Amino acid sequence: MAEIKDYTERQVDSTLVFDGEILHVKMDNILLPNGKPATRERIEHIGAVCIVPVTDDGKIIMEEQYRYPVSRMIYEIPAGKLDSKDEDRLLAAKRELREETGYEASEWIDLGIYLPAPAYSDEKITMYLARGLKKGSQDLDDDEFLKLSEAPIEEVVSKIFAGEIHDGKTQVAVLKAAKYLNKI
Repeated sequence: MAEIKDYTERQVDSTLVFDGEILHVKMDNILLPNGKPATRERIEHIGAVCIVPVTDDGKIIMEEQYRYPVSRMIYEIPAGKLDSKDEDRLLAAKRELREETGYEASEWIDLGIYLPAPAYSDEKITMYLARGLKKGSQDLDDDEFLKLSEAPIEEVVSKIFAGEIHDGKTQVAVLKAAKYLNKI
């Protein structure tokens, strides 16, 4: 068997299967690195941001929100989708933090990119740490219902390791923020 030097899968054609408001599902015919044909189901997503808002006394502003696909309340950090694929991600993060929590931040640290499901989706979430928080008023969307709470960063990290926080973006962003802040 010949050694493979290029692992790229090449698209032959693509069919739109579902065209929703947030998700666009496609079925692609591709060529594998060995030249054999295969199919890939994939979801195109506009992209999102998430924020770890940390108060001056080291507490994270957290949200609890009912998530319909898993039929329960989920403990997570503020987040939201972009308004367009080319929207400035920092501006989107500032908007989402203000709308969901009422807070604005004077310091923003980019924690990197999180790919929640790269096997079947191109969704890319940019993670931020927000500090220097100033409280204002929430401006929730008509379809948003959430409870806010504060918890020490060490407590949130402990809940992640205890398996009490299941949201992937929250796990990754909080752990990265905790490392940045020398809390782990």
